[in-house]
Amino acid sequence: MTLWLLIALPLVTGAALLVTGRPAGRVAPAVGVGAAGLTLVLAVFAAVTRPEVSAPLLAGLRIGLAVDGLSAVMVLTVAVVLVAVLVFAAGEFGAAESRARFHGLMLVFAGAMLVTVTARDLVVLLMAWEVMGACSYALIGFWWREDHRVDSGAIAFLTTRAADLGLYLAAGAAVAGGVASLTLAGLPAAAGGWRDVVVAGVVLAAAGKSAQLPFSFWLSRAMDGPSPVSALLHSATMVAAGAYLLIRLEPLLAATTWAPTVVAWLGVVTALVLGAIAVVQRDLKQVLAASTCSQLGFVVLAAGAGGPAAGTGQLVAHAATKSLLFLGAGAWLVGLGTKDLRRLDGAARRYPLLGIVFTVGALALAGVPPLSIWVTKDAVLATALADSPALYVAGLAAALVSGVYVGRVLAIVWKPAGAAPERLNRLLLWPLPVLAAAAALLGIGGLPVLAERFSRLVGGPAVPAPTWSELAASGLIAVAGVVAAASWKRSFREIGVLADWLHLERVARAAVARPVGRLAVVLARFDDRVV
Repeated sequence: MTLWLLIALPLVTGAALLVTGRPAGRVAPAVGVGAAGLTLVLAVFAAVTRPEVSAPLLAGLRIGLAVDGLSAVMVLTVAVVLVAVLVFAAGEFGAAESRARFHGLMLVFAGAMLVTVTARDLVVLLMAWEVMGACSYALIGFWWREDHRVDSGAIAFLTTRAADLGLYLAAGAAVAGGVASLTLAGLPAAAGGWRDVVVAGVVLAAAGKSAQLPFSFWLSRAMDGPSPVSALLHSATMVAAGAYLLIRLEPLLAATTWAPTVVAWLGVVTALVLGAIAVVQRDLKQVLAASTCSQLGFVVLAAGAGGPAAGTGQLVAHAATKSLLFLGAGAWLVGLGTKDLRRLDGAARRYPLLGIVFTVGALALAGVPPLSIWVTKDAVLATALADSPALYVAGLAAALVSGVYVGRVLAIVWKPAGAAPERLNRLLLWPLPVLAAAAALLGIGGLPVLAERFSRLVGGPAVPAPTWSELAASGLIAVAGVVAAASWKRSFREIGVLADWLHLERVARAAVARPVGRLAVVLARFDDRVV
């Protein structure tokens, strides 16, 4: 019963707000925050009791949902971030906004992620996967009267939707390969070459959802949505879903000869390249978006290198850190009216509390000791080192780049400031110290003395924990990147190909969208004139 309630509460409450619409606008923030709070209580109870349910669906298939160690960590992460984001949104959105629509969509979005992380078969997973995609489209284009925001929502939706076809391919190949029940645990048993097709479909869908190369550009477009949407989408839902799926299906990847290597290199190359893209961005939210692709690249690297526990630790620490940073950026946008780094000089000095908690999150993102991602990233790197020294070196290079983009941002926001602007709504600030504490402390499970226990909790195989010397080395690299960037007196040169996210959107339009559109026109004419 607990698991059904955990899933139904945000989904049903969100649907009710959507159906009611504007008449519920006045009470929507209270209802949304209340539902999120109850969801968190249920998530804690589910994490402790580990419920499992199974119900018949159709044609011999069953709905399978369960909370194990990995799911327990994820449902808690989703629930905590949901509460923080909706409290912030209650302070950001005024009466003129469609508050019922916003809170309703956010609750349904989070509910779909809860289904995703508790699903035990591809049928349920696919349903939740699709709901997340639809909600992301609606939330990115929430201010629908502005055409460019709607266009951004459509591009994000179509890009991830194209990659999502991989899950349908995987489901069909699993049936053809003899996995009749379509359970996730049964996928490695798919016969012969069908298993490789299943893996290829899963990797394609996960890369698209988590904005790994070459799909990363859609996350840049997602920045046109409200800041609370960015905070939830980038931390505990949608973008995290693809990386989570690779962690969940690590045994499936390991059952092939090629997938672990491909996935590991996909993750580390994305971490390095998108980190470089983050360095040259002039928009604070674009810096954070590129860093999301980069940091989730470490999670994908862990899945490929056979370290699901290390990947889970990175995923959770990143969720707390990134939700803090996006809400901090959103608070500055409310107070100062800009997210352009060239106009955010001294922003941290103007709002000291906001500046301090943002700095904690930024330093955590860079992997500076003793904050969380310093430990979780090193757990991933230790796994990579056991798999391939080349992966480890590339990962260290990506860690250095993380320090550079963080140092650049902090140098700007801590410049001497002018007069302090008006005070911010307290609801915008209340969630931030809690998230800052989480960003600082959540890496504790990756320390050498606790790594084995965390690995047993998540249920993955035992992998080498980072040694204290490795932790010291990566910490020094992160600090060096931050200090070097913060000390750099000149403005960072905007490199066109990096500033425009490698022109990936243009390539996708030219290589995929236009040819498909022309083919559709030809087929439509054939249908009208011949058929």
